[in-house]
Amino acid sequence: ASIASTDIGLLLQDDVFVDFFNTFLNLPVFGQTPLYISGMGRWYLWPELPSHLDPSAAALLAWLEKHRLPHFCKSSLCLHLVLCQKLLGFIRSGEAAELLSWQSADRWLLERCISGSHGMRHFRTFVRGTAGEELLDFWLVTERLLGVDESDGSQRDLLLSLVHRLRATHLREGSSVVTLCTTIAGSLPKARHIQSSSTRREILSKMQEQALFMIQSYWLPKFFVHCKMGMEEEESCQPLLQEYQERLSQACWQEPPGLSEPLPTMHIKRNPAVSGPYCSQKAKAGIWALVKEGRDAQELKMATFRVKPERQPGPAGSMEELCLDKDALGSIPQQSEHPANTAFGGRGGVTFLGRPQSSADQDLENLCKEKMLSDLLSSASLARLPSLKKPVKTLDFLPWALSAEACAGRPFRDFLQRQNRPMETHLLDLWHDLEEFLPVVLDSNRENSFFLRHLIGEKICKTYLEEGSTEKLPLETRTLVSLWNHLICGEFSPWIFRAQKEICKVLCGLYEEFLADDDRTFLQFMAPGMDVAVSEVSGRAAGRGEHFHLSQRMNQSLKLSQGLHGTRSLEGVSSKHWQLLAARDLQKGGSIQAELELLL
Repeated sequence: ASIASTDIGLLLQDDVFVDFFNTFLNLPVFGQTPLYISGMGRWYLWPELPSHLDPSAAALLAWLEKHRLPHFCKSSLCLHLVLCQKLLGFIRSGEAAELLSWQSADRWLLERCISGSHGMRHFRTFVRGTAGEELLDFWLVTERLLGVDESDGSQRDLLLSLVHRLRATHLREGSSVVTLCTTIAGSLPKARHIQSSSTRREILSKMQEQALFMIQSYWLPKFFVHCKMGMEEEESCQPLLQEYQERLSQACWQEPPGLSEPLPTMHIKRNPAVSGPYCSQKAKAGIWALVKEGRDAQELKMATFRVKPERQPGPAGSMEELCLDKDALGSIPQQSEHPANTAFGGRGGVTFLGRPQSSADQDLENLCKEKMLSDLLSSASLARLPSLKKPVKTLDFLPWALSAEACAGRPFRDFLQRQNRPMETHLLDLWHDLEEFLPVVLDSNRENSFFLRHLIGEKICKTYLEEGSTEKLPLETRTLVSLWNHLICGEFSPWIFRAQKEICKVLCGLYEEFLADDDRTFLQFMAPGMDVAVSEVSGRAAGRGEHFHLSQRMNQSLKLSQGLHGTRSLEGVSSKHWQLLAARDLQKGGSIQAELELLL
């Protein structure tokens, strides 16, 4: 709420906010995806506008404040920004200096390590599988719950969902949160209905404070030691460590006076108009064509679709062998963690090569092949990239966009509600709930995986698949029945992908309307007084090299966001984390720019 009520010009003076906001703005669900380089005060627009429109930074800020910031404030990126700010506040405080004996150099280095969306992802990766992970998750869910307006009837379902999630995971007997907060957890209201809301909010707020203090006073110092040890072994981090040692050698180090420069004048990078209409849908198609063609080129080199030897799923579904790679969509763990040549199955048997298959089994196998999307090879030069020959339809990149929508505050859902499309909104909610279910059931090592997969599976069945509600969904009957048979038991099913594909076919036209509406709104701000159709505004056509860079920038943004949102399993700490830390400069594009530069 405090972020939403702050002037966006002031917000953009904070480099940490800029880093999270840039990650959000480049999620591929949106039409216009700008990037702000705070050190230069420069905005890069994409798709670009022709120079004769003379776009102003003030108009851009007004558009961002009205049509992007409200969605950012509803996103998981914003929750992580708030948590990051609280951690930074503690690091800079006298309390931390007294409690942990940190010198100014220590605080400087730790700030470098934890600032921005990549810094928070690194911190979450570090605490993965520990009590610290549960404390972090509890803090984030509670922050979201306490921000819900309980007097708003439209948010009742969200409120109940968050309350049930807390009860099933962090407030259950034996959880790290309950153990830590034993003195006050016992008085938490037990009733499932929303009655003593003020009492519940007060107790949850106190528990959240205790969890945050434990994160700050115990897990942050451990993370600091981890960072120093990791940086010592990474050659690219040596300049950072050298500066740290220089600061450490001067006990009362202060920034040299008189070197603070005035903020640069904010402006928009302009390019001369070449050709082509301003149409984000067509621009996205060009980018996705490159991703898709790169995927196809790699698949030609892959072996025939193979599977591991058959074995029975274990208690948690044993989904390691049932996972597929959707890395270009950024939604399921990377190919290095879960090879693409794996099997899909569940109750009713697993499909194997060389065995008789029913038409339904064959359809599912074909669908699984379609979902095997890999990243473009980072070592591929532009000369090696495939040519863009085949036309790409919106349906091809819609799953990519919808995966990003979950991390972006649900702007497409808001559009559907404004258009009074309740059935389509219901379908979109189902798509996202299925997407949330996948990483939980496919990653048995995830914190509270057992409880969450049953909670989410039962929620999907009761909300969308119970008798009497299935008639409202324009999906095939066998798809709905198969989903019910597996999800009610908290099991994985390849029918999830079939359901998502059917939903995309229904939503495709409406997503095109959403992009067109986003384009019109943007042009109304950037070209006021011009009554001109989107397709009539000429822009600059991007080349193949630029398409490649943009596709990677958006994909890095999506991976970062999904890792924080929880719809993507976090990678283990590797040398890449330290290289990113060395390359990351919050005033020069921050997290996603560092990821892109390292990739290229």
